Amino acid sequence: MADVEYLRSLLRPFPDWPKKGIVFLDIFPLLRDPVGFETLITHFVHRLTSHTIAKSPTKKIDVVVGLDARGFLLGPIIAMRLGAAFVPVRKKGKLPGEVVHAEYEKEYGLDVFEMQADAIQPGQNVVIIDDLIATGGSAKAAGELVAKLGGKTLEYLFIIELTFLKAHEKLDAPMYSIVKIDD
Repeated sequence: MADVEYLRSLLRPFPDWPKKGIVFLDIFPLLRDPVGFETLITHFVHRLTSHTIAKSPTKKIDVVVGLDARGFLLGPIIAMRLGAAFVPVRKKGKLPGEVVHAEYEKEYGLDVFEMQADAIQPGQNVVIIDDLIATGGSAKAAGELVAKLGGKTLEYLFIIELTFLKAHEKLDAPMYSIVKIDD
């Protein structure tokens, strides 16, 4: 898969950041490259139209949910290409109106994600997107928000997956990632 290797080549590694022993992969060089960014979006849209939608009972995706904050960079473009709505999941206290919330565990304690209470209608088909999945806590919380509103998560999408953390085991739907990091 030449596009996967191309996308991987645009990620910039930062050894020992944010702490010693971690190699952080920066997605921003990929976003600064117009051909790379187009390749990324096209890769995700192809995945959704050739695989995910086929498994949907209604043969469509109604909503793309993007996680705060990098999911906001990808989600609206993918939603527009699919003819779907975009819904943000934000950190607590950032959204107006009535919200639903879900807690998730972070490295140093609990955090809370919120979604506007009228953002997803019962029965809508949803995909959830973010840049990276590590332990899966934030993605799981987003899935819980979708379920609270009666939506059905069809798939979780990520640019990068830290496979050794086995985050897919926490999720309530299949997961797809482009770049897999095994150690």
